Amino acid sequence: MISSTSTTDNRFFIYEVSGLRQNQETENSSHAIRTSSNIFMQVPYNRMNEKMRTITRLGGTIVSIRPLNNHLSAGE
Repeated sequence: MISSTSTTDNRFFIYEVSGLRQNQETENSSHAIRTSSNIFMQVPYNRMNEKMRTITRLGGTIVSIRPLNNHLSAGE
């Protein structure tokens, strides 16, 4: 039997983000910030809400969210 925590712990999503602007908070980020194009972030399932709030606080817009593990999601 597979527990729900084991299946969600392995799920990752790709966020496509536009409009992040350079400021003091983004300079401390591990992501490169370029306002001229969209960036992609790999986000684990259990950190999705936290990352959404961070992106919004930094002035970004989430353009799309898609699962990284398509083959794992289809089999559940």
